[in-house]
Amino acid sequence: MKYNEISHFSHPQHLLNFDFTKVPFKCDGCKEVGIGSHYRCSYCDFDLHVHCAIPSLSIYHPFYTKCSFQFFSRPPGDTPRYCNACEKDITGFVYHCKSCGFDLHPCCAKLPMVLDDGEVKLHLYRKVRAACHRCGRKGRSWSYRSGCKQYNLHVACVREMLVENWHELYSGNGKGSSTRNLETRLPSLKNTLQTPHKRSRGKVKKCCEMAGLALQSVISAVLGDPTVLIAGVIGTLMSRA
Repeated sequence: MKYNEISHFSHPQHLLNFDFTKVPFKCDGCKEVGIGSHYRCSYCDFDLHVHCAIPSLSIYHPFYTKCSFQFFSRPPGDTPRYCNACEKDITGFVYHCKSCGFDLHPCCAKLPMVLDDGEVKLHLYRKVRAACHRCGRKGRSWSYRSGCKQYNLHVACVREMLVENWHELYSGNGKGSSTRNLETRLPSLKNTLQTPHKRSRGKVKKCCEMAGLALQSVISAVLGDPTVLIAGVIGTLMSRA
């Protein structure tokens, strides 16, 4: 459930208003990048993913049937912790299982099990045998794989792509940057999702278009809002590849 205005323990001085942006922001809760729907204090330039702004006290995840994840505002203990979904460090809000020691970023914990934009249907797996189109490796983190089994992307690889291409945008000076800056920093798809194959030019083009749709869906989900569509920008990048 979404509210137009909320109060939050992490920002008691002002109420947070529901907002929507196509420009990436850094969440002040989990410390990860976000886009689309979120809660914001415009006075303090304070932003929270929806999942961070309205967390559940405890959750269960189908990948860890014996675990009960509790919400923490900071990583428990003194040992550095990492997310079991994307393999990135935990530096803020987290869901933690005390019995197993597993950790999940709030947005990773709420990743949809199925992404379907009408063109490509992607299923979330804890592990897949197929190689990732980004890194070429198997296993590693959770992965989204298409129903046709032609496209596979590690959640960890998508996060790395975001960090590599958008670091300046959300690490400090990025807040308030224009949509044009967003477009120039979107991950380049050239040599990223294309795998060597002997196909006609038309089939290669269709393959790359479908791969672009797959990447678009996964990026939106990892950023905390799977409803965000950036097809126009993705299409531009695909045409340049």
